[in-house]
Amino acid sequence: MQARKRRAGCGGTVMVVVGGLIGLGLLGSLFGGDDDVAEPASSLSPTALATAVTEAAEGAEAEAAPTQTTSTAAAKATDTASDDASSKTEGTAAKLLETLDIKGRAAKTGYSRDEFGASWADVDRNGCDTRNDILSRDLTKVTYKDGTHDCVVLTGRLSDPYTATKISFVRGQDTSTAVQIDHVVALSDAWQKGAQKLDEDTRKAFANDPLNLLAVDGPANQAKEDGDAATWLPPNKAYRCQYVARQVAVKAKYDLWVTQAEHDAIARVLKSCPDQSLPDDDSHGTVKVTATVTPSAKATKKALAKATPKATEAESVYYANCTAAREAGAAPVRKGDPGYSTRLDRDGDGIGCE
Repeated sequence: MQARKRRAGCGGTVMVVVGGLIGLGLLGSLFGGDDDVAEPASSLSPTALATAVTEAAEGAEAEAAPTQTTSTAAAKATDTASDDASSKTEGTAAKLLETLDIKGRAAKTGYSRDEFGASWADVDRNGCDTRNDILSRDLTKVTYKDGTHDCVVLTGRLSDPYTATKISFVRGQDTSTAVQIDHVVALSDAWQKGAQKLDEDTRKAFANDPLNLLAVDGPANQAKEDGDAATWLPPNKAYRCQYVARQVAVKAKYDLWVTQAEHDAIARVLKSCPDQSLPDDDSHGTVKVTATVTPSAKATKKALAKATPKATEAESVYYANCTAAREAGAAPVRKGDPGYSTRLDRDGDGIGCE
């Protein structure tokens, strides 16, 4: 048997850069100066209002420094990430938290573990399943089963972040469960907060993403179940800042939302550690934050949603894939049509499911 450390990988490159909107003179004339958005002037149609707000935002971005721009890329299931790609994250968890949408929990209808692919797939194609990759990453004094090319972990030692205890791992029918792999953002929680609208490959990537996985104490993992930060936090209080920071990074990477209670619970934890950094992303994805969201930016977002009812209607229709769109008689789906998504328009010509 050999004792050697490995590093788990998972395809995907995502960048979230959060910046502020300026050009407050135009915004102030449209909405007033506080968080509550004023009704648009009667001389402006909803379409004209949306156009004016958008142009003001674009003008502000042109004048702003590079560190104030905002960029969000959806997580992609891919195995082409460069080996030397930067895995560092920048900014603080508190800043990134304020970029997450706050919504109610969606119904759990349709959820099953199978919606996230087979358990512990080898998504990075290194020859080892994800569970063994994470055990190799998080345990010390690791030994491997002979003949498995250092894949199957036989023994190791875990410094458990959830309980601040030391746990000996020994592979076996009655012993393996002492150390379990936790989805920091539980699959069920993710399903109810946006993951049901992700495509199959992205959900599979989510379930196997090292950013969202930790080797932890088995009983503590069982006690957590599928709870979010509002219902469960690690017993080890010294680890809570790092724990919620990882949840925020995962939700930002996969464009998932938080409930109000969850947001408030995370904010309370981060109040004690306002400079808490974001975790390294072993899958080479980068979550970057360089500026906070201002009230004006929030007001603009509300105004655009209010002034463009057609966009809201389009977002209310969802097709999981082109097969679903065709079965609904909606294909081809053109940009601006209800249910249109760039996921359905792979060539980017504005027409999906051609």
